[in-house]
Amino acid sequence: MTPSMNHWERIRATIKGEETDVIPIGLWRHWPTHEETALALATSTIRWQQEYDFDLIKITPMGTYAIEDWGAKTFYNPNPNGVRTVVKNATLKPEEYPKLKKLNVNEGCYGMQLRACEMICEEFHDANTPIVMTVFSPLTVANKLFGDRVYADMRLNPDLFEEGLEIIANVTKEYALESLRRGAHGLFFACQAESYRLMDEAQYQRFGVTYDRVVLDAVRNDSQLIMLHAHGYDIMFDLVASYPIDAINWHDCVTAPSLAEATKRFAGMLVGGVNEWKTLLTGSPEDIRAEIKEAIQQTSGRRLMIGPGCVIPINTPAENIAAARNSVNLK
Repeated sequence: MTPSMNHWERIRATIKGEETDVIPIGLWRHWPTHEETALALATSTIRWQQEYDFDLIKITPMGTYAIEDWGAKTFYNPNPNGVRTVVKNATLKPEEYPKLKKLNVNEGCYGMQLRACEMICEEFHDANTPIVMTVFSPLTVANKLFGDRVYADMRLNPDLFEEGLEIIANVTKEYALESLRRGAHGLFFACQAESYRLMDEAQYQRFGVTYDRVVLDAVRNDSQLIMLHAHGYDIMFDLVASYPIDAINWHDCVTAPSLAEATKRFAGMLVGGVNEWKTLLTGSPEDIRAEIKEAIQQTSGRRLMIGPGCVIPINTPAENIAAARNSVNLK
């Protein structure tokens, strides 16, 4: 029998493909209204971890934090995801992309997230638990900031668009580095444009990979854990799996590859195995246990961390969260 492990020991062993005492697990969600101040976001995150004792603490700020300081307008219209609605994108013309403001990440909405990060890390500084800050990829930020017009601009005015994207990438890099300085152990690097439904690989190489690497290469030496989140359907799994990362998370329950297939295509930790909408939200505890058992069987219980495809719905029943938390002992 494998000796009992703390959270960090369990995560590190999983990344390496070594035996663990139980399968690690982490669930995360948005905190609508509570995410509007650093103290409320920190308090909600701290209470969540204290209640469930997950193997990883993912700091989940509002999904629009990266665009607020550039002039986008958002508000919270209640919804199960807990996400904010963008009601006004930045309305830059292509020739204005190079003039995008070079933000100071210690100020404004960026600064608020960093203050929350600092409070959370201080609370758990001796808890032997990895803490990762959510950082959106530069192309994801551009899409949130300018809306779907980015896909036309990258084709019609690629050079001008790239000048703006470079500014976004450098601000994102500074925010990621500052998150580490404030106590985070690493990043949850969220990509939302790496889908064949949005562009082909050559386009993503130019507008995605180039600027993703600006961020990832800058933090790699100082980061203890980088988890990439590949959002959406028909993802460019092999492309993003080649990044300098330790773990990859995607909607494995609804889009390829399966966990079993992914074990052959990525050498680090796979994060998934539970369908946050179909099973976690509306299923029974028995359904959840069966789904997690299937995930463990697909991976032979190695290199797997149980997690959702994305944020779990904010109205997920507490008994289902507890069922997932306890099901990792099925190994």
